[in-house]
Amino acid sequence: MSEQPLAYVVDDDLAIRETLHDLLETMGLGMRGFSTPQDFLEAERPDRPSCLILDVRLPGYSGLEFQRQLAAAKDDIPIIFITGHADVPMSVRAMKDGAVEFLSKPFRNQDLLDAIQHAIEKDRLRRKERRDREELSQRAQALTPRERQVMELLVAGKLNKQIGATLGATESTVKTHRAQIMRKMKATSVVELVRMSDKIAPSAERPGHHSVI
Repeated sequence: MSEQPLAYVVDDDLAIRETLHDLLETMGLGMRGFSTPQDFLEAERPDRPSCLILDVRLPGYSGLEFQRQLAAAKDDIPIIFITGHADVPMSVRAMKDGAVEFLSKPFRNQDLLDAIQHAIEKDRLRRKERRDREELSQRAQALTPRERQVMELLVAGKLNKQIGATLGATESTVKTHRAQIMRKMKATSVVELVRMSDKIAPSAERPGHHSVI
């Protein structure tokens, strides 16, 4: 996977798109421009750190509406708004909905470049966390059903003896399962195992119950 960052620009003004293309080249960023949100949605997007530079007012479309549409679709690409018609309520609304920055035209090039760097780093971190969760989930899937039961009790703070009593197993058997769990999950301590479980457990199940399935 190429790690060259990529910025998408959705603005119906061709001159703006061309100007941003030239500017982004100076910081080694790839750039793809679109005149409408629909064009952006239909385009293929490489799996690399990226951000979306989005005009607030587009023909027949609101950038703020598009922001909500992306959020509803679980598309977490960081958004930087640019606009020539800004007002305080609009900017507050965009930022509350997760925008990285809200810039009024004409903006300073450095302000945009700083916002892009922040957005790209945010997306890079999000992608790393997603890959980490996927890897941990794969490790958890390698556990046997009994090992998953033992792990859930371990991360809930139960001692070997308590786990054995709950599952109807000897303490020696629990220790054997525990060793296998630590090996398969590549955990060096129960504390680390708890952190791993927190990363892969559905948020709805925290903090009362940990699931590793």
